[in-house]
Amino acid sequence: MLQVNILREERERVLEGLNKRNFRQLNLVDEAIATDDERRSLQSELELNQTEMNKISKEIGMLMKEGKKDEAENAKARTATFKDNAQTLQQSLKDAENRLLDILYQIPNIPYSKVVAGTSADDNEIVYQSHDVEGLGEGAVPHWELAKKYNLIDFELGVKIAGAGFPVYFGKGARLQRSLVQYFLDKNTEAGYLEVNPPHVVNEASGYGTGQLPDKEGQMYFANEDNLYLIPTAEVPVTNLYRDTLLDEKDLPVKNTAFSQCYRREAGSYGAHVRGLNRLHQFEKVEIVRLEKPENSYAALEEMVEHVKSLLTDLELPFRILRLCGGDMGFTSSMTYDFEVWSAAQEKWLEVSSVSNFETFQANRLKCRYRTDGKTQLVHTLNGSALALPRIMAALLENNQTENGIRIPARIAEYTKFDLIN
Repeated sequence: MLQVNILREERERVLEGLNKRNFRQLNLVDEAIATDDERRSLQSELELNQTEMNKISKEIGMLMKEGKKDEAENAKARTATFKDNAQTLQQSLKDAENRLLDILYQIPNIPYSKVVAGTSADDNEIVYQSHDVEGLGEGAVPHWELAKKYNLIDFELGVKIAGAGFPVYFGKGARLQRSLVQYFLDKNTEAGYLEVNPPHVVNEASGYGTGQLPDKEGQMYFANEDNLYLIPTAEVPVTNLYRDTLLDEKDLPVKNTAFSQCYRREAGSYGAHVRGLNRLHQFEKVEIVRLEKPENSYAALEEMVEHVKSLLTDLELPFRILRLCGGDMGFTSSMTYDFEVWSAAQEKWLEVSSVSNFETFQANRLKCRYRTDGKTQLVHTLNGSALALPRIMAALLENNQTENGIRIPARIAEYTKFDLIN
């Protein structure tokens, strides 16, 4: 969440940034400032009240030493009023703090200066495209037909076991999936990311820490008895490793990678555009997460973009990179690059990765700081998919279909130990 001092001291920049996002509740900025003013006033009153109580306590001690018991008893009676005031002020202060937090949770992050205004994905900027793209021509079939033909993925069996959006992988389909995960992890660790194996469920505090709550509460699976959420991405548990943490400057940057199953309810997702692997409730993903000093975070973002670019180049897939406009960015992001691969049989672009810089937005919720020159300040957090599996699988199957079977890119064939699915 945004810091109140930023709302107060940089109000015009904040409002300009929120306008880039088409955020309509601009009144929340002034409400936050006014509520913080109230909080400060109550805090001052409480401190003055405590000062008076301390003064009377000293007075009582002196009177008792001097044997003036009646005057001491009168002074004690006066403290009762201050104690009652303290309780009232403490409750009012707590209420103001909770109201302020509720308001701040509703205000999204401020876009970075390079982010353009826009209302939808149509306004995103294409900053790179690897190939000119075209369809495969007559006879090409989508991945769900290829999966059935070669017994790679069974969507109907997944419906029987769990419901729509929970596919079952078999044989070379399962091995290809596992090989991609291993390849992504190997490439990430070679690039200096420490592998982490985190929990696949998180508590409420973790959801608030990275911004999934309250913004995406309806999209997350929830285990009611245990008050735990199934993770929508490994970003959540990995970033929360550093919640309530004070790092030394020498510890930065922190670079982690993790593989996990991901769970998203995706309520209301129906139709041909979500068929097959295009949108699932459970899927596999490898994530990269970084903690950076503020002055280094945008260079780190570009480095992450280049890293994901190298993964897709190795996969021999046509892809493009988009810098998202203000109206298409996630709630917590300051700047996001989306990677999309070309689905030759469906003849459309499929998103396979988002790489984002959150600046201090998550760190402020997480209370993740580092010590520098005797002072503490918030880190910048970043994360990206490297990569999400379902649409990568879809594009690999569709783009590499031949008369003899499905060709496996050479780099991945090193892991699968086969170079053709037939």
